[in-house]
Amino acid sequence: MNVLVARRSIAAAAAAGLVATLAAAQTIESAPPPEFHAAEPDLRAYVAGALERNPTLLESEARYLAARQRVPQVTALPDPVVTFTQALRSVETRVGPQLNGVTLTQAFPWFGTLDLRGQVALQQAAALSHLHAAGQREVIARVKEAYYELGYTDAALRLAGEERSLLEHYETLASARYAAGQGLQQAVIRLQAEIARVVNRRHELAQQRAVLAARLNALRGLPAADPLPAVAPLERPAAALDRDHLYRLGDQHRQELQAAAALIRGGERAVDLAHKDARPEFTASIGFTNVGRQGDLSALHQLLPDNGRNALTVSLGVSLPIWRARYRAGVAQAADELRAQRQQRAAARDAMELAVQDAVVRLETLDRQLDLLDTVLIPQTDETLRATEAAYETGQLGVLDLLDGERTLVEMRLLGARYVSDYLIALTRLERAVGTRVPTE
Repeated sequence: MNVLVARRSIAAAAAAGLVATLAAAQTIESAPPPEFHAAEPDLRAYVAGALERNPTLLESEARYLAARQRVPQVTALPDPVVTFTQALRSVETRVGPQLNGVTLTQAFPWFGTLDLRGQVALQQAAALSHLHAAGQREVIARVKEAYYELGYTDAALRLAGEERSLLEHYETLASARYAAGQGLQQAVIRLQAEIARVVNRRHELAQQRAVLAARLNALRGLPAADPLPAVAPLERPAAALDRDHLYRLGDQHRQELQAAAALIRGGERAVDLAHKDARPEFTASIGFTNVGRQGDLSALHQLLPDNGRNALTVSLGVSLPIWRARYRAGVAQAADELRAQRQQRAAARDAMELAVQDAVVRLETLDRQLDLLDTVLIPQTDETLRATEAAYETGQLGVLDLLDGERTLVEMRLLGARYVSDYLIALTRLERAVGTRVPTE
């Protein structure tokens, strides 16, 4: 009776542990989709395609699913063993000869061992799930960075087209002035050389765009030559750059920190499991012995009423964990691994804070530079060019002054496009650092 009670309690505990671990696994699987800043519909579509088809993400997802399948394996009892015994020479007993027998044996680990094994396996699967989420954030960041670089290249192409149109207009003016005897042929030749330079620049930008488009297609698992539409002019969002709040976001959402925390929880369970490994294991057996009848007719008067009655036996066994050095080494190993996992989380948090600090400084610097460009440098340069154009048309200034003013304005506008792209890339890296979307003002 005691054996049956112990067996039922162990089986109930194992079943409860299995239900809990599987429920937790379902919670991990139903994680919400990652949040990120993307004002452009095309960019959201690119990210969605990358998350769906990126081979690295598909690999990490498969590894997580494979690790989750270990939970029901380690929480199950060992397979029972059936033993058949055939007597080569029958053993005579009081009730008859023993002919053969069958024994069913089931092993039971120490109380709570199966549940701990399931928790360790579950936390390992949870860590892989968080690393898969970290891989998603990395792919999102790479897609966004490639898109913003593509946006800058398209902006440079548009500016080059505008510059060419403006230079061709200047060439028309210079040719008219030369035909009227008011200008020099050298001005016309210089403008034609500038137009050729812009055409060559557009060719270089087109080649760079092809490389960036191929990179973006590769991240989405598509052929490199698939065409991509031009990116509309990028806009700078107003990000909230409160460092303390960003650190708290990183503590809550940074996937590497969550993976390290899951490994720590698994390591703590592994230490408990190592202690339980030093406890004895139990075996319960039930046996059936086939007993033959005695056939001595001369001694019928001596036969007992139980002649030929089969035997049914129940036995209980227990292991003897006497090799203490082995179990102490297992506990020490689990403790050392737990200490390493805690250091790993500390390193991951330091990396998060460093990445946040680097991105915030970059964003603040770009913010000031963009404000300076938008409010001072570009308006002043544009006004200067208009004055130079008017002076050139009246013959007060030469073509070199006109080209210098035009080139300065193009450089300022191109620098503005570069800063906006860099700002969005820095914001992307800040999102990657904290593991979620950064609040905007």
